[in-house]
Amino acid sequence: MDRLTSAARLMIVSDLDHTMVDHHDPENLSLLIFNALWEANYRDNSLLVFSTGRSPTLYKELRKEKPMLTPDITIMSVGTEITYGNTMVPDDGWETFLNNKWDRKIVTEETSKFPELTLQSETEQRPHKVSFYVQKEKAQDIMKTLSKRLDERGLDVKIIYSGGMDLDILPQGAGKGQALAYLLKKLKSEGKLPYNTLACGDSGNDAELFSIPDVYGVMVANAQEELLQWHAANAKNNPKVIHASERCAAGIIQAIGHFNLGPSTSPRDVMDLSDCKMDNFVPAYEVVKFYLFLEKWRRGEIEHSEHYLSNLKAVCRPSGTFVHPSGIEKSLQECVASFRTCHGDKQGKQYRIWVDQVLPAQVGSDSWLVSFKKWELSGEDRRCCITTVLLSSKNKTVADGLTWTHVHQTWLHGAAASDSATWFY
Repeated sequence: MDRLTSAARLMIVSDLDHTMVDHHDPENLSLLIFNALWEANYRDNSLLVFSTGRSPTLYKELRKEKPMLTPDITIMSVGTEITYGNTMVPDDGWETFLNNKWDRKIVTEETSKFPELTLQSETEQRPHKVSFYVQKEKAQDIMKTLSKRLDERGLDVKIIYSGGMDLDILPQGAGKGQALAYLLKKLKSEGKLPYNTLACGDSGNDAELFSIPDVYGVMVANAQEELLQWHAANAKNNPKVIHASERCAAGIIQAIGHFNLGPSTSPRDVMDLSDCKMDNFVPAYEVVKFYLFLEKWRRGEIEHSEHYLSNLKAVCRPSGTFVHPSGIEKSLQECVASFRTCHGDKQGKQYRIWVDQVLPAQVGSDSWLVSFKKWELSGEDRRCCITTVLLSSKNKTVADGLTWTHVHQTWLHGAAASDSATWFY
C-alpha cells in the first residue's frame, strides 16, 4: 500500500477461482481482457486486491497456471492471512487480532468427533484456518452442532460453508469481509481511504464482502446458489450490489461500467488500436497498446501492412536503442524491420502477451520512464522479462502518441526463454 502516496482512485477486491479466473475459459480471454484494462487505466493510481480461499501454496500454483496480474495486497486462506507487495509481507497486526479466543488444537479435537468431515490437504490447514470437505446435505446440521460445541469449549469461531463442499473453521474475527474491513480501517487511518471499492465474488465465502458499508459489489453471472440465496435474503434491495450478466472477469468489468467507477473498455476490445484517441498522454496505455499489437501481429490477426510498419517506425526514435535480454543491443528501427519476419508465426497457436505492474514515472517535462513485466505464453512455455521503456512527447501531439526512445529488458529469474532468438521485443 506504500506505493500510493494518496487515496486510491479505485480498489478492486476480487475472489480468484470462478470470479477473476474462469476455469472454463481455456484461452483465459476474459482474464486477459481485464489485465489490459487494469494496466492501461488503473495500475498507476489504484489498488488490486486478491481475496481467495486458497492457501499461499495453492495461490502460488494458480499464478503459475494462469496469466494473472500481481496484486498490491493478497488476502488468503478465507481472510485469515493478509500480505503486501511482490514479496508478500505478512500483516502481523492481523495475525495478533485473530489469536483472540482461538485455539487450533481444540478445533482439531472437536472436529475429529465428526466422521462426516474429511480433512482437506495439508497445504490448506493454516494457523487460523481448519478446512474440511463435507457432503452438501449434511453441512447445515454439522455446522450447528459444531458451533455449539466449540462455544462450550470457550472459543469464538466462524464456520463458513462454500462451493457446495468446503467447510472452513476460522476465528470469529476472520473472513474475507472482516479482512476487507480491517484494510479499509487501516487505509483510512493513513489518510488513504479509496474513493471507491468494488468487491467481486461467486460463492458463499464471498458473501461477507458485500456486507461492508460503502462498498460496491458484483456477483458474477456464474455465482453459486449459496451466494444468490444469501443475496436474496440480505441484500436484494441494495443498489450497490449487482448480479452481473457476464461470467468471471467480464462480470467485474461490467460492474466497473455499471457503477461508473472509471473506464470499462479494455484495449483488448478495441478492434483497431491505431484509431484509439486519447485526451492526453498516457504512458501505460501506450505500453499496453504496443504489446497487444505485437500479439495480434504474430497471431496473424491483423494484415501484413506497410501502413502498420510505417506507424511503428514513426513512434520509434531513429537513434533509439533496444537492449535484448541476452545483452545484445539493436536499434529500434532494426527491431521494427524484424517484424516482417514474424508476422503470423504464431497463427493457430496458443500465444498471448500480457504486461504486469506497468508503472510510469515522469522524469522530465516531456519524458516518462515506464517499468513493467512483459509476459509471453506460447503453448506450455511461459517466459518473462523485466522491462524498462523511455517514452517522450517532445514535438508530438496527443494524436501522434509517444515516441519510444529506449527499451531495456532482462530475464525474470526462473522465466527466461529456452531460445533467446525467438524473443522479439
